[in-house]
Amino acid sequence: MIRAWQRRTWLAAAAVVLSAASAFAQATYPDKPVRFIVGFTAGSATDITARLFAQKFAEAWNVPVTVENVPGAGGSVGGDRVAKSAPDGTTFYWGANGALTNNPTLLPNQTYDVVRDLTPVARLLIMPSILAVNNDVPAKTYAELIALAKAQPGKLSIASPGVGTPQHIASEMLKRMAGVDIVHVPYRGAIFTDVIGGRVTMTLQNVGAILSVVKQGQLRGVAVTSLKRSSVLPDLPTVAESGLQGFEAISWFGLMAPAGTPAAIVDKAYKQAALIVASAEMKEKLAQLGLDTTSDAPQAFGDIIKADIAKWAKVIKDANIKTEN
Repeated sequence: MIRAWQRRTWLAAAAVVLSAASAFAQATYPDKPVRFIVGFTAGSATDITARLFAQKFAEAWNVPVTVENVPGAGGSVGGDRVAKSAPDGTTFYWGANGALTNNPTLLPNQTYDVVRDLTPVARLLIMPSILAVNNDVPAKTYAELIALAKAQPGKLSIASPGVGTPQHIASEMLKRMAGVDIVHVPYRGAIFTDVIGGRVTMTLQNVGAILSVVKQGQLRGVAVTSLKRSSVLPDLPTVAESGLQGFEAISWFGLMAPAGTPAAIVDKAYKQAALIVASAEMKEKLAQLGLDTTSDAPQAFGDIIKADIAKWAKVIKDANIKTEN
């Protein structure tokens, strides 16, 4: 029969051993090459940002840190690869919000569970979208655009990069919150040509893709979709401050690890990522891509993922958005 004092002694000893093992893991890690899995093709925004961070991790950790592109199913094939990888700190998922918070609803047969099978490490980059109109549209502000849409239900149109993309889902939320009937027009390419030419009234597109078009005056930006104004377009008001209180629809990028990855490794990766994103050099490079920086820690990042999954699930279901995947 095990006595209470013996049990306490064994538990205390076990705690010491685990603590020592955790400290050892953090002290020696990483001692092997590391890879960042990206769920999209080379040249995509997810890929470009992953490579920027992989280079800086390699320089800081003095081990090879490579990017492996595993595209398919809107980023879910790459996510599945990471979820099924060994939780030893050699494999991370560089993921975007679409794959991590929209796909759980859009792809009901997804082969892994984001919350159960992946461990949040850090949310690092934020990118709002811009609501922009053809220059011949008489509305000069968000409020004027909504008034125009209400006066002409079903007559205005909005282009997105495709059905089920974050921009499409965000536009559906905007339509419902504002109480307007605007026709969605999905594209797979040449999205700005038709908006500039007036065949489509407006578009909602991430800053990285549309910034140059707006700055060159080819389209008129009326609002950004973040709660705070974007640092790359500080004079452009937000949708929320323009009358639709609480509206927020941003893209973001972050680092995930397989579930079960030791806390010491997750902590070390988070701290290194936070140092990288805080550097003046990285902030300048990222601003050129239309990105704002953050450094949300594992717990906070996990809470954001759970909240966003619930938020976008409601929009997707209410709008009856279906994808081909």
